Amino acid sequence: MDTSFLTNTPLFLGISESELSALLPCLNARERKYKKDETVFRAGSAVSEIGIVESGSVNIVVNFYWGNSHIFGHIEKGQVFAENYAAIPGRELLCDVVACEKAEVLFLNMQNMLTTCKKGCAFHTRIIQNMLQISAQKNLNLSSRMMHTASRSLRERLLSYLSEQALEHGSEHFTIPFDRQQLADYLAVDRSAMSNELSKMQKDGLITYHKNEFILHDAV
Repeated sequence: MDTSFLTNTPLFLGISESELSALLPCLNARERKYKKDETVFRAGSAVSEIGIVESGSVNIVVNFYWGNSHIFGHIEKGQVFAENYAAIPGRELLCDVVACEKAEVLFLNMQNMLTTCKKGCAFHTRIIQNMLQISAQKNLNLSSRMMHTASRSLRERLLSYLSEQALEHGSEHFTIPFDRQQLADYLAVDRSAMSNELSKMQKDGLITYHKNEFILHDAV
């Protein structure tokens, strides 16, 4: 377990390696590796643990009754998932968590995290504060996705998402975390229609792109 890496993640920010080594047993920490497309958590199951991605990445996938699905979120290295469900005992997942590449996940017991242990670890307070900040950021991310999908226009959805990515990266030249199908699922649009619209946007001089790398240009 790479404690040096973990102390630099949002969840363990402000906690030293020695403190983390003492904290992890209190949280019933366990690790597991996953292959690409392997399910980490399945919809309909109740979870008592949160996951933190140590390598690779996972997607939050909503599957509909008729067989189609949408990517609701993308969890990268160092980020956590399933915290909202794990905080409510017995609450069943409404979505799948799926490894979108080879990944390793560290699982932590949520109730142990939210309860001060018998040892009186002072850093329990810190990890609770970190979790609150993570939850607040995820709420902002959800608001952003709602903003991207609010428009009926495919171009406006793409422009909204790409503009946000440029702001987050602090540059008009950036790489997004999705491939074409994943981006289409995230924006709730048809992949072919989206690919055609991207080509039109490039022809119109709004963007230049190759795979998941984009450059935004000033409108003429």
